[in-house]
Amino acid sequence: MDELDRQLIKRLQHGLPLVRQPWQQVAEELHSHPSELLDRLYALLEDGVLTRFGPMFDIERLGGAFTLAALAVPEAQFDAVAEQLNALPQVAHNYRREHRWNMWFVLACATERELAATLSRIEALTGLAVLNLPKEQTYHVGLYFPV
Repeated sequence: MDELDRQLIKRLQHGLPLVRQPWQQVAEELHSHPSELLDRLYALLEDGVLTRFGPMFDIERLGGAFTLAALAVPEAQFDAVAEQLNALPQVAHNYRREHRWNMWFVLACATERELAATLSRIEALTGLAVLNLPKEQTYHVGLYFPV
């Protein structure tokens, strides 16, 4: 990863500009070309440096449902279970925690019924009980990772 990759990651954490040609504007900001930035983005995704690039929606305002959930995964199964979760389109992201409940993830579904079915499917796939932690209140926190 070189300096342009780092600058691209930093810039994208603040979102794309809402203009007709967002990649052109980002390229101008970073003194690059849109095609080069897109090539770099795809390479960062392919190499696993970035795991996801896409929009964030307020799924509840769109009529959907989401929840925070956790699993207590035996260490020997951790990577395999993470792979199972990552294969599900309803899993927005997952991450490791240093706690008994060591794998946390966010599920986003079209309906409450699909959410319940997905939680049950995860239990069936993994053989592990899911701790479901539905939202009680909304907080807006800006998150930025220095690169």
